[in-house]
Amino acid sequence: MDEAAVVDEIIQVCRRLNDKNMIASADGNVSVRLSDDLIVMTPTGINKAFLKPEDIAMIAPDGRVLKGKPSSERLIHLEVYNSCPQAKAVVHAHPPAAIAWSVARPYLKELPSDCLPEVILAVGRIPIVPYARPSTEAMAQNLRPFLCKHRAMILARHGALCWGETLQEAYNGIERVEHAAWILRLAQGFGGLAPVPGAELAALQGMRRKLGERIL
Repeated sequence: MDEAAVVDEIIQVCRRLNDKNMIASADGNVSVRLSDDLIVMTPTGINKAFLKPEDIAMIAPDGRVLKGKPSSERLIHLEVYNSCPQAKAVVHAHPPAAIAWSVARPYLKELPSDCLPEVILAVGRIPIVPYARPSTEAMAQNLRPFLCKHRAMILARHGALCWGETLQEAYNGIERVEHAAWILRLAQGFGGLAPVPGAELAALQGMRRKLGERIL
């Protein structure tokens, strides 16, 4: 993978996240595993809408900083890469509706996406990872039970995290999570959530297994 091209793709993804109101100011972080020895990552403390190539940081898989000032939440990225060999990219954002579900319904274990056939086919389940203080080892530890069987998840009271075999896949996951969260919020306002009937749900889940693990 060409380093300059990857850096440009990271910057473009950050701008899309900002344009779609899924991050604010210096929020969020994006990384790509460029090789077995090198992870390229967004910096800490810089508004992601205005990133320049020289702002991008680099770290080793053991957490050593090789260049710049990487995100303070790099522990969750390292947890994904160290747990999931398929993972080549991670996107962490703060999509409002997804976060709101975890704040308003703290007892939920997952987004009630069994109402939405497209989400079942494209992502599968979207679990809600229990809250831990941001930028701590506890936050990385809370992710472990959900890796690698889930590529898209909500971090309770905090945001969403998606990983993929490409940066585009990881970004697609964030879009899927937030789009589903908004549809469910609207449905709730219109009178409630109606899951897909059991037999149809089983058929959709079977189709998802045939499609594979990637986020579509």
